Amino acid sequence: MKNIIKTTAIILCFIAQSIQAQDNKIDPKKTEDWGRKPAEVIPGKNNAAPSDALVLFNGKNLDNWVKAGTTEPAGWKVKGKTVTVVPKAGAIETKQHFGDCQLHIEWRSPKQDVKAGKKGQGNGNSGIFLMGRYEVQVLNSYNNETYYNGMASSIYKQHIPLVNPAVAAGKWQSYDIIFTAPRFNADKSLKSPAYATVIFNGVIVQNHVEIQGPTVYRGKPSYSFHEAKAPIKLQDHSNEVSYRNIWIREL
Repeated sequence: MKNIIKTTAIILCFIAQSIQAQDNKIDPKKTEDWGRKPAEVIPGKNNAAPSDALVLFNGKNLDNWVKAGTTEPAGWKVKGKTVTVVPKAGAIETKQHFGDCQLHIEWRSPKQDVKAGKKGQGNGNSGIFLMGRYEVQVLNSYNNETYYNGMASSIYKQHIPLVNPAVAAGKWQSYDIIFTAPRFNADKSLKSPAYATVIFNGVIVQNHVEIQGPTVYRGKPSYSFHEAKAPIKLQDHSNEVSYRNIWIREL
């Protein structure tokens, strides 16, 4: 038996050496791809926008935004390079429409919600709606329990974050979202669903998860045909959540 094993090992080693010898005869240039030279992009420092990004909020004004669903000016407060939700003013959305994208956005939940004893979904609640439909939740999730598919960085009511890297209310936090828009067939049926990857404070919390349909509060989501591009929307949930340094790259 030992001799058989030894002989088998020698044969396998010989085969491996033969394969390696054949590979060494292949010209490595035959596997070089010169078909597309990547464009040069200057990266931003300290989360600043890279050179090919569109700055959606520059810290000065809301010229790139309107009140959601209207052409009216966005009614949120801009001060100190931040924009803050004005409760009951309504959601705001970008004038420009987007599909596949990389979105960077920084946000801060208000300390006053903690001081007021607000809990769960009432503490620092807002949301980022990709294509105006697919929500990445914004919420104070530092020592603030709620249902886990509704905490910060969840795909709201769909996907629980892998981990919770949230910091305390009053401190700035960041999302980097890589979003793939859904595709529809010519007959308006779904061809492929949307996908999202979310990096929260530098930590991957959603890893290319499949989005099951537009965000709904009750029931199960389902897809219906919509345009290939749509606005980014920020939610007014009656909490004075602040945002800054918002930029986007179309993919």
